[in-house]
Amino acid sequence: MKPPAFRYHAPASLAETLATLAEVGARGKVLAGGQSLVPLMNMRLAAPEHIVDINGVAGLDDVTVDAGGVRIGALVRHARLEADAEAAAAVPLLRQGLRLVAHPVIRNRGTTVGSIAHADPSAEMPAALALLGGSVEAAGAAGRRTVPAAEFFTGPMESCLRPDELAVSAHFPRPEPGTGSAFTEVARRHGDYALCGVAALVTLDADLRITAARAGYLSVSPTPAVLDLTDAVAGRTPDTADLAAAGRLAVGRLEPEDDIHATAEYRAHLAGVLTVRALRAAAEDALARATRDPRPAGSGSGR
Repeated sequence: MKPPAFRYHAPASLAETLATLAEVGARGKVLAGGQSLVPLMNMRLAAPEHIVDINGVAGLDDVTVDAGGVRIGALVRHARLEADAEAAAAVPLLRQGLRLVAHPVIRNRGTTVGSIAHADPSAEMPAALALLGGSVEAAGAAGRRTVPAAEFFTGPMESCLRPDELAVSAHFPRPEPGTGSAFTEVARRHGDYALCGVAALVTLDADLRITAARAGYLSVSPTPAVLDLTDAVAGRTPDTADLAAAGRLAVGRLEPEDDIHATAEYRAHLAGVLTVRALRAAAEDALARATRDPRPAGSGSGR
């Protein structure tokens, strides 16, 4: 199928982009990687009157790694971020999640910030941003603002971005010291959207006991769900923690719904199984990191 007719804009600067977005308003859509927008247009599920192509805008393709974490610009491709060793060392969950995004061909063109702005609850990067407590920087006619992930996603494929705003970057904070991470999911076929996915962070103290355990979920709610599961495993070592209890706690707090791909009951089952799997892998990752880079005595939380 072919998309409906539209007017094409190719701004050469951020200022020109914002002026164009202010002019076209809700009648326009931003084109970055196009891996979500173009198929929707071809299937006539989206019919914007204006397409604003930002690929010619300079300064939106930077990856910045500092003590606070990783900041990525709106034109950074999934594949480039996945291959960035410095970004992966600072926030390992990025590479762990990006490896699950569709197929290499899609990752070569699709953008991470674009995926976040698209706000698909079945996508990996919104869940990673939410779990890490990250944020999105938006620029518009009224200036710039930073929106926490907890406020950015407002519904399935809906965000708090205004029609005249562009998501110019996303920030993924570094996990606290002693933290391991993991990302796992189940899909009908390799590269399909997940029926359920779980990203996990597990933090150990200097005595290798769990002080924090959190999980982020995709494909189980209208927006990325984040659960604190610490109560189920706190104070235990990874090999003695009752991870099954954490899985049951997660299932009790999630409210998946039926759709054409899976029943709510099946999604709840997957959430429980994948919670255990992701927490175990994250705990093992934390142990491996502690072995490679042991922290000084007394650096634990004291719990």
